[in-house]
Amino acid sequence: MEGRYLSAAEAAEYGEFKRTRREAEISVALHKLIVDAAQREFDRYRIKAACEHAKKLAAYGVFTSPVGIAAAKRHLAGSETYICCRIGGTGETLLPVKKYEAKKAIAQGAKELRLVLCYSALKSGNAAYLKREVKKLRRAARKQQLVVSLEDHTLTEEDIALGTRAAVEGGANAVCVLGELPLVLRALRVSGGKLRVDASGVENAEQLEELLRAGASLVQTGEPGRIAEEMYEKARERTRATDEETT
Repeated sequence: MEGRYLSAAEAAEYGEFKRTRREAEISVALHKLIVDAAQREFDRYRIKAACEHAKKLAAYGVFTSPVGIAAAKRHLAGSETYICCRIGGTGETLLPVKKYEAKKAIAQGAKELRLVLCYSALKSGNAAYLKREVKKLRRAARKQQLVVSLEDHTLTEEDIALGTRAAVEGGANAVCVLGELPLVLRALRVSGGKLRVDASGVENAEQLEELLRAGASLVQTGEPGRIAEEMYEKARERTRATDEETT
């Protein structure tokens, strides 16, 4: 049986279909980005640039420190990109202070809070304290999302498991771990589908795609422009390959 060859018009239509589908897939992936603007060296100009990137890519959110909320809110006005705020400093902050910080962040415009757990309780295995901390902050967050931060580079997989269990039992909405596949997989297993699992510190498109395939829901990066360009370049390469196959 002879193969059927596409006409020039059919080949062009097929190529356009493939291109449109790839662009749609990229848009979905970019919407899962959280743009990092919480670094201590970020002044108002760098926060503005991060917010502009987030709006351009229709990213899920911009991650900032409490002092950056006002600037982020101003630059994100009119967009659907959320402000995600870190609370709890190094983690060794008293619970009443963390609660006050959470309420203040919400009043300023944060839609999602990322709680840094008490590091000493986490490393010493004090599950009761961790659970109580998450519960208290869950109440303080009210209707906003509460994410438990497990991003310290010194945390082991066992620490991640302990923190994730505290997040589940305390009623948090999500946990965030460093963008390393074993850590993401451990959090996913322990959460048992009861929590969103996010990853931070992602630097390139390959890492982003790997973590999303593994089950991460959202991915935080300080390189949104680089990731977008890498994804679109890969799509262009695939389109060229498709064009060659159909000619």
